[in-house]
Amino acid sequence: MATLSSISLNDVEAIGEENGEPQWLTQMRKDAFSDYSSLPAEVSPLYSKYSDANRLKPNNIQIPAKNVLYQPFEELNERLKEKEEGSSVLRIGTNINEISLSNAHSQSGIIITDLNNGLKKFEDLIKTTLTTNKLRFAEDKFLALEGAMFRGGLFIYIPKNLVVEHPIKLVNSLDNAGTSSVTRNIIVAGSGSKATVVQEIYSPPAATTNGNKTQQAYFELLECHVGQNASLEMVTLQAMDSKSVNFSNRKAFLGRDGRISWYSGMFGSQLSRYKIDSVMKGQGSIAEDVEIIFGVGDQSFDVTSNLIHDGNNSRGRVLVKSVMKDASKSLFKGMIKIGKGAKGSESYLAGHSILLDKGAKSDAIPGLEIETNEVKATHSASVAQMDESQIFYLMSRGLNLESAKREIVSGFLEPLSRKMGSGIRAWINYLIENKWTGKSLMLKTDEAMAQILEVEKSRYHETQDIFEKHYKYR
Repeated sequence: MATLSSISLNDVEAIGEENGEPQWLTQMRKDAFSDYSSLPAEVSPLYSKYSDANRLKPNNIQIPAKNVLYQPFEELNERLKEKEEGSSVLRIGTNINEISLSNAHSQSGIIITDLNNGLKKFEDLIKTTLTTNKLRFAEDKFLALEGAMFRGGLFIYIPKNLVVEHPIKLVNSLDNAGTSSVTRNIIVAGSGSKATVVQEIYSPPAATTNGNKTQQAYFELLECHVGQNASLEMVTLQAMDSKSVNFSNRKAFLGRDGRISWYSGMFGSQLSRYKIDSVMKGQGSIAEDVEIIFGVGDQSFDVTSNLIHDGNNSRGRVLVKSVMKDASKSLFKGMIKIGKGAKGSESYLAGHSILLDKGAKSDAIPGLEIETNEVKATHSASVAQMDESQIFYLMSRGLNLESAKREIVSGFLEPLSRKMGSGIRAWINYLIENKWTGKSLMLKTDEAMAQILEVEKSRYHETQDIFEKHYKYR
């Protein structure tokens, strides 16, 4: 067992040796660790004064020296009893406890396996994927950490031209021994394929993990490699304990006419720091990123979403909405980068926030880097207190102050969920309701969920582009 502050190159080499990794991957780890050792917590001086990365306490974060099998904590165990259609993966701490592949998925040729096993069976495919879409670890200190110190992860492959009917569910949780986890998940969508992956992220209550002496962290590197004319939806529901921290670097590489849709609901943890890079390499590729954030207490959410246009006629959209209560904070950063070879591209980047209390805070820093002409790119940002006239109107119709605020928040966030399926909308609304009332964030099929799901099933599924009403060319 080592603390994050004490890890060394020897630890990196030991992981590679323990896993029996190929030399090319061990060298990739070493290169990443070199960058990790030399980089500050926030690389950009523009963002450093806004960052809350100092909430991470390296001396209090324990990195396990080997994979240990832990059982789910009690509340998570109840969640796992609820069976759903499709395939699923359960990961506790550094170890994958169970991979359940449905009969339909098994017969279709989908690969869902532990990354270490995947490297043994599909090394050529993984190597080609990672070397074709090579990561630049010097971009971010925690990207470098994840690239150097991941002990395991997942490899998911969707075969060419396969349409996956039911979502693949990934349940990730920290263990109840107080240790932290560093993982690398790789998803490859073959050309012409279509799939949805739903990720739930939890951690046990701090009181059960010797929380006064340790800080639990979940570090994740998630790579999505989307082939020509393929479509991948990546849904994340983050509901970790309020004393833990969550750092996630997410990369999408899109082939010609490929599409990635990121849908995220961030509700838990003391600090969430997400960096999403959508790299549109192929002509006509499309990237969408929709984020819903709800903070209470002293929570801090730091989200960066970059749209990188390399292929011509590519299209990118980012819309982040946050609701900040009490003394919580949110920081939205994003950049539209349109390269020299990306003529005809369109891009939109927006971050909007509502502050419910005077102690809440939100900052937004969108930007543009345009290296060619014949493109359309717009960014916008807004931070505002709740509109008193709207509150007055709703209260004049019989609602009390708290109910009026909740209706306004619901209307503020509702457009973001329109393009999601009814089940995902129900989960997000359930988490919002529980967050508002101070209940557990664990998803459950209880009476409240049943009522929400019934309402969501009766609503229409949005088919129009939710971004068009915001998108104005100048």
